[in-house]
Amino acid sequence: MGQTQEFGTCNPSKSSQNQHSFTPDRTVLEYHGYTSDIERSVFSGNQPSQPQSFFGRERPYSHGGTLQDVCFRETAASLGLPGTLERFSASQTFQHTPQCLSTGSNSSKRHHIAPSGVRPYISKRQRLATAAAKVDLNCPTEQISGDQTRESQILTDVSERVKPYLGEKPSVAKIPKRLLMSLGPHQGPVNTVEWCPVPYLSHLLLSASMDKTIKVWDGVESGRCLKIYSCHSGAVRDACWTPCGRHLLTGSFDNMAVITDVQTGQEIVKVDNQFKVMCVVLQPSNPEVFLCGGYSSSVKAWDSRSCKVVKVYKAGIQQTLDILFLRGGAEFITSSDCVSRDSADRTLIAWDYQTTAKVSNQIYHERYTCPSLTLHPVEDSFVVQTNGNYMAEFSSQQPYRMNKRRRYEGHKVEGYAVRCEFSQDGTILASGSSTGSAHFYDYHNARMLHTLRAHSQPCLCVSQHPVLPATVATCDWAGEIKVWH
Repeated sequence: MGQTQEFGTCNPSKSSQNQHSFTPDRTVLEYHGYTSDIERSVFSGNQPSQPQSFFGRERPYSHGGTLQDVCFRETAASLGLPGTLERFSASQTFQHTPQCLSTGSNSSKRHHIAPSGVRPYISKRQRLATAAAKVDLNCPTEQISGDQTRESQILTDVSERVKPYLGEKPSVAKIPKRLLMSLGPHQGPVNTVEWCPVPYLSHLLLSASMDKTIKVWDGVESGRCLKIYSCHSGAVRDACWTPCGRHLLTGSFDNMAVITDVQTGQEIVKVDNQFKVMCVVLQPSNPEVFLCGGYSSSVKAWDSRSCKVVKVYKAGIQQTLDILFLRGGAEFITSSDCVSRDSADRTLIAWDYQTTAKVSNQIYHERYTCPSLTLHPVEDSFVVQTNGNYMAEFSSQQPYRMNKRRRYEGHKVEGYAVRCEFSQDGTILASGSSTGSAHFYDYHNARMLHTLRAHSQPCLCVSQHPVLPATVATCDWAGEIKVWH
């Protein structure tokens, strides 16, 4: 409990009437399931002639003083107060006085013994402390098994498969050929999967689903779910790791953007955007700031330290589909669902992060929306997924010209939010498909290298492992997650 338990007198005026007429409140005992033959004899006024059984074992009265003492100790034990029995046995100061329990310095603020038929009040702090005390008494930390031990090691364990690759120069990216494992499915479409960016934690796989949950998996060895985060009341549309690998940034249709502690599941930051969030992204040069876009004509930049909006980027569009920071974080690109006869206007918009000014809105000149964007890890370019069933490459330097000689075709989008992603060395570009396949392209010549028949439902995301070669994770519209090698 962490605090010294104090006993306050509930009704001192009655204590002088009859020392031995104390009757513990039956409601308290019934609530905790300790009514037995001896308790019925106590309430009926008859003393039992021989020891009775409490908690399934003999409790002779000779060891605990009077019947009044026994009843009081049992009531105190039912409330989960550690150390109460020992203290009461050692000190008989209140042996013949009706008692109530208090955990504060002012006992007059606590409720008196509840009348018959009323469930006694137990504070939330006391319930939590009772649960903690039970864990400490019955299951010492070094002996705890199951989910508690596994959850406590989420950020401390290093996968045996990842260890040989730590500290080595990244190898050339390769194409996966076979299924390594299938992870337990979500109850709704999985919008994104992402490996942890920290090398020694790269066995952790993040998934965000329309079933309102975020999960972290061991995606390299066991394939089991390490922790489930239910910090949203609506479908989770986007999620990503922070650079340190200890927090998750998520955006949902409940209008909230949340930063969650991976280890404890505690919500560190929770902000209301007042619109359904479609995409969230961290500012590269200042991870304390993150941007949210969605069903709104503007994009908001939040400071996670003050939980306040620090910048607003007004685009005059219906919704923002994705946000991509360019190298250095001074500029970023947003994609929207704005398609009209004037197709060159506002489909892709380049912004100056500091001034919130539009740098350019004449980037993409075709009448297709762009559900996702990805930045090349080495070269000054980025790739846009389009609903024209192809991916287009653009320069990340002004004026952001499109490379018309490179068009990555062969997969289908058909209105789904299909994501694309580069390998760590930038040589392979991967994309999902509405047909359920995962497609891998050679970045330099736009040639398709391999097609992986991954799912029976639309494959929404293909995430390539940052350390292990030829290892990718895929997810689909049915809630399935698979790891390939």
